Amino acid sequence: MENFKAYNPTRLHFGKGVISELGAAASAFGKKALLVYGKGSVLKNGSYEDTVDQLRGNNIEIVEYNGIKPNPVVTAVDEAAKTGITENVDMVVAVGGGSVIDSAKVIAVCISEKASGWEIMTGNHPTRNALPLVAVLTLAATGTEMNQVAVLQNHDTDEKIGFRNEAMFPRHSFLDPTYYMTVPRDYTAYGIADLVAHSLEAWFGEGNAGLSDRFVISIIQEALEIGPRLINNPGNYEYRERIMWAATCALNDTTMHGRVSGDWGVHGLGHTLSYLYDTPHGATLSILYPAWMRRMGRKYPDRIIQLGKTLFNVDSAEMTASSFESYFSELGSPVKAAEAGIQDEQKTNILTLMNKKKITGMHYKLDKEDRQAIVEMI
Repeated sequence: MENFKAYNPTRLHFGKGVISELGAAASAFGKKALLVYGKGSVLKNGSYEDTVDQLRGNNIEIVEYNGIKPNPVVTAVDEAAKTGITENVDMVVAVGGGSVIDSAKVIAVCISEKASGWEIMTGNHPTRNALPLVAVLTLAATGTEMNQVAVLQNHDTDEKIGFRNEAMFPRHSFLDPTYYMTVPRDYTAYGIADLVAHSLEAWFGEGNAGLSDRFVISIIQEALEIGPRLINNPGNYEYRERIMWAATCALNDTTMHGRVSGDWGVHGLGHTLSYLYDTPHGATLSILYPAWMRRMGRKYPDRIIQLGKTLFNVDSAEMTASSFESYFSELGSPVKAAEAGIQDEQKTNILTLMNKKKITGMHYKLDKEDRQAIVEMI
């Protein structure tokens, strides 16, 4: 195995009604909270009201910042951080999915460090501290609720990038599958595609880590089994809770111990589609991962074939890619760019930006020819 460090300070509260513990948990951090959320879904699923009740019930003053969008932007982070600094808040409370919690992580750093969001994201300002962050998750997808990673985009620099720092672990995360029940089928599917992609990134890491491989396979098998059931029965609480827990486990570092793991280019490629066309993140991954496997199967077939044999009982990289493609289609997540409203004539712009950013990934590195071949396949 590769050398690794295991560390996860997030206290996870999972299950129906766990929000009742939020007020007491937040009280340990002070008496004034910046409440960050998106554009409306939290007002419909009860998570906003429940969170506000918990904070007010524990005499915590609330300052609100709303309107965080999917594929979150750094300008919103800077606006929210300015509000938090002006109001002298003690903590950040995030209610929503990955976009909201990612934004809140950087907001918490910006308030503490008195820095801009892009200074933090690019590493141009040393990140040492962050305000305490309490997260209430409403969408199973990114795993941000139990990790130290955030992704933001910047329209001034034409970039969508990730940043990792231990200061950004949430102190507490509350996962009540009840709040996930109202997520529509398409975004449910995108979230499942995202958790599978995170598992694949661990699988394709450098090094030999058999136990971590077993964790990865188990998470993907859970998604293969439960994902289609959930899509066909979106009101089933058991299916919701199982997918929500699988998404958390897919990116809380458990699957990555003993490997050098990260993005093998697929997330970077997907960020290009999200940036250019506002394509939902999970949808970009279901489009790009089969194409990536087909291309990398020509260079590095062994690991892809091993995956296919274990999950689908197939014996080639092409059949492995096709099996994942079929699965994503069954969920209702797009597997071709056209299904996401991206036309062939737009692929030139996609490739130009990918090459400009020199998207490559780790371990199995992409070159210019790889990027072109992948774009042609989608």
